[in-house]
Amino acid sequence: MSTIEFLMSMKGRRALVTGAAGGLGRIMAHTLAELGAELVLLDRVGSSLCALATDVESAWHVKAESLFCDLESEVERQAVIGRLSGEGHLDVLINNAAFVGTSHLEGWAVPFGQQSMATWRRAIEVNLTAVFHLCQGLASTLSASGKGCIINIASIYAQHGPDWSLYEGTSMSNPAAYGASKGGLVQLTRWLSTTMAPRVRVNAISPGGIERGQASAFVERYETRTPLGRMATEDDFRGAVAFLASDMSAYVTGQNICVDGGWGIW
Repeated sequence: MSTIEFLMSMKGRRALVTGAAGGLGRIMAHTLAELGAELVLLDRVGSSLCALATDVESAWHVKAESLFCDLESEVERQAVIGRLSGEGHLDVLINNAAFVGTSHLEGWAVPFGQQSMATWRRAIEVNLTAVFHLCQGLASTLSASGKGCIINIASIYAQHGPDWSLYEGTSMSNPAAYGASKGGLVQLTRWLSTTMAPRVRVNAISPGGIERGQASAFVERYETRTPLGRMATEDDFRGAVAFLASDMSAYVTGQNICVDGGWGIW
């Protein structure tokens, strides 16, 4: 009978985390490194990726490699696939990177009638097409692992429509492309789970809202609507990532775990 410590250990495994320099990506990187995994950390040029790799190696004494890639670029994605496939060792793929835009991006955080086709395409490219591309390109390498798994980071808005009253009086919004791409990602997770079985497990995590200095009115409304009475922190996702990446979930595939403080229960 296996012990919990044995099931949680990821020593000897190698994991790719996209969007690693972001708040959630950093937590995922440190979580997997704490469990013993070697890491390939991927983000765009100009991110704090190298500093993260240094921090991870110093804290957990595992190898952490930095890999720069703009996931909007098919050419750059293919280069990553070629490199990692050639190395022949990858056990875990976490598709965490996402196009979330900003309130200053033209055609993004604006009323529906003003949302642009250009930003729609950018969001779909990063949030959905890039995930398909990486999963397809790295499928053989993950299958050869014997412990292969994919974790896709979706959103509560993959399942739920926006409550517009939360955004009143703020510059925040909830563009159609974000929810549509994340909804597609959950369905892609289900599709891949049967297609890549039994060699690779494929699951998703749907985060609820993470507190990151949003307008106080938004935070108050969000927390009132959430059964656990608060927004999430990045630390709230350590357990779900550790569970899905390790043998703790060896008989789990095709699932979408909502880490949302109960948001979706209503």
